[in-house]
Amino acid sequence: MILVTGGTGLVGAHLLLNLAENEVAIRAIYRQTDAIEKTKSLFQLYQKEHLFSRIDWVQADVIDVFSLTTAFRDIDYVYHCAGLISYDPNDEDLLRKVNIEGTANIVNFCVEFKIKKLCHVSSIAALGNLAPNENQITEETEWNPESLHSDYAISKHGAEMEIWRGQQEGLDVVVVNPGVIFGAGFWNQGSGLFFSSIKNGFPFYTNGSTGYVGVTDVVKIMIQLMKSDIISERFTVVAENLTFKEVIFSIAEKLKAKKPTIEAKPWMTALAWRLDWLVSMIFRTKRKLSKYSANSLHSSDFISNKKIKNALNFEFQSIDSVIKEVVSLQK
Repeated sequence: MILVTGGTGLVGAHLLLNLAENEVAIRAIYRQTDAIEKTKSLFQLYQKEHLFSRIDWVQADVIDVFSLTTAFRDIDYVYHCAGLISYDPNDEDLLRKVNIEGTANIVNFCVEFKIKKLCHVSSIAALGNLAPNENQITEETEWNPESLHSDYAISKHGAEMEIWRGQQEGLDVVVVNPGVIFGAGFWNQGSGLFFSSIKNGFPFYTNGSTGYVGVTDVVKIMIQLMKSDIISERFTVVAENLTFKEVIFSIAEKLKAKKPTIEAKPWMTALAWRLDWLVSMIFRTKRKLSKYSANSLHSSDFISNKKIKNALNFEFQSIDSVIKEVVSLQK
């Protein structure tokens, strides 16, 4: 049987859909009952609601060791998709607890229960920092602890350290580092906010860039890696490196929404994160923009996908077609 953590998130829900379609024995953990409805809604979106009953749901939390004991019974393979995504500096402790401590717990149980293979979903945020003589980020790019990193990036890097600790203890592992993931069904959280914000008339864009990938490709790669003999490797999972302007304009076009007209210059985003901080201090609201996030909107690192393409002979779906598909499913 296969265990999926984070089965109520974008990647985990799409992974469960794929596994259910292939009649694989699967178990998924959830923290709150209402969260399961998000995954059920995804099955309905793809008109596959009849497959939802194939999932064995167990209430558990990656930071609750006692609850994981039940979840790991009779499990052979684990996909660790659970994790907290936040760029609010106030969430530093929670990020470390969920992403690092939670991953450590999963690794410990995998070792104890002699799991055959673990696939960990990391992030391009956990990749290294370019040296002066380098022009593209790869799986081998060295992490520089002296460089500026978001709390989220630090927590995902720490989570990977737990994975490699498990590998040293005899656990077969593989790690994927996806870029910004686009997929249907989750417009009110994470990358889905690109679509909902633009639909509501978001006026700004920047010319910074990053790597993007469709959730279907992420899931396909994860499954192929788990079925392969590949172990003790990490892979960046990025279909294309695109500017925020290119992506935002493509989404606006597919939504038939107004394209943003204001280029947010560095001084504007610098002012924005300071105002956001002030508002959060006065009204005790959650931060929407941190200093790191503001700076990243203007950075333009190129992330290579050569390793995964060669390892699996994989061809990615274009981001333009991914956006078109997401928009068509949401209508």
